[in-house]
Amino acid sequence: MTSTINTRCCVVGGGPAGMMTGLLLARAGVEVVVLEKHVDFLRDFRGDTVHPSTLQVMDELGLLDALLARPHDKAVRLSVVVGGEPFSIADFSRLNERCGFIAMMPQWEFLDFLRDVATNFPTFRLLMQAKATGLIPEAGRIGGVLVETANGPLRIESDLVISADGRHSVVRELAQMKVREFGAPIDVLWMRLPFEAGDPTESMGRLETGRFMAMINRGTYWQCAFVIPKGGIEQLQARGLDAFRRAVAEVAPLLASRTASLKSWDDIKLLSVAVDRLEKWDRPGLLCIGDAAHAMSPIGGVGINLAVQDAVATANLLAAALADAGTAREAIDALLPSVQARRLFPARVTQAVQVAIQNRLLVPVLQGDQNRRLKAPWPVRMLDRWPVLRVIPAYAVGIGARPEHVQTEVVSATSAAAPL
Repeated sequence: MTSTINTRCCVVGGGPAGMMTGLLLARAGVEVVVLEKHVDFLRDFRGDTVHPSTLQVMDELGLLDALLARPHDKAVRLSVVVGGEPFSIADFSRLNERCGFIAMMPQWEFLDFLRDVATNFPTFRLLMQAKATGLIPEAGRIGGVLVETANGPLRIESDLVISADGRHSVVRELAQMKVREFGAPIDVLWMRLPFEAGDPTESMGRLETGRFMAMINRGTYWQCAFVIPKGGIEQLQARGLDAFRRAVAEVAPLLASRTASLKSWDDIKLLSVAVDRLEKWDRPGLLCIGDAAHAMSPIGGVGINLAVQDAVATANLLAAALADAGTAREAIDALLPSVQARRLFPARVTQAVQVAIQNRLLVPVLQGDQNRRLKAPWPVRMLDRWPVLRVIPAYAVGIGARPEHVQTEVVSATSAAAPL
């Protein structure tokens, strides 16, 4: 038997975009249900970077100190090693922000925190192990979501569905939203390698001819992203795990003795990179945000930041109308295009930069003659020589185009101590 829930807003996807949207809408008094298909948020190799602009949002919510009490490391500077030569390229301490660093925090810690805050608001509800399987058509618009749960089928009827279910969005596929693909000539292999005493503390990228790998310092281990040509995983596996270990050692000699910790291909996770964007982010009764609206490359690690900024803009533009029970569905639908109008520019700029880096830097590196020593491009040399210039990439990565600020106000919470 199918159960039914009626709510003002149903958010599909419990990632950064979905959880932040749910929190901000509930904070404004909107009745909201968030659906997450997994049993918990504990998943490896998701975006683990909480950027200065996101930390600013948390500060505006009065939540920054509590968030930073969770386990995290601080990345104040970024560097890159090109052809064995180190270069400093970004310095977040130069930003005019309260937090001049990136918080390296496991995504599950960030999402658990948002959940703990949101559940203080009586209008917030989170359903785990709840997978969207269909949309409810209603008088020419989307009127809700059909859901599979651990307790059986569920029908959620809502005035608005927000799709925040990622780059492989089921909702946008069900809604037959038109996607524009920009191409991604690379894939990424994620892995963990041990961190040892005496290792450099800065997160870094390492470029050698034919090789690129990012190393993120997670305190007790290096979280590594090894870039390969698109679709190259089968060829790589055919060469064998020992050959892959040697390739890692060639690009990062520091880790050569530690590649033995990669016992099998199960220790190496493939991220199939996609860069795409919906031509139109909404249709009556439905709005797409985050990766569901614009899938990002992992370059710069800006995915969480863009998702949170989308959520803030969505709440700023829609919360008042959704909180007012007298606002008709047609009036809500009329507001939906304003989210794309607000967030299209930063999405477009970020994706253009990512595609340029993929095509002009990473592809030539991967296709280069491995017998020739790689030399650093002139922008990298300038950033290393003139420290003041390092604020430019720090701003681009840490703040981004058109940062958002919280405008919605608290309507109700379960206790005076909320939202903690």
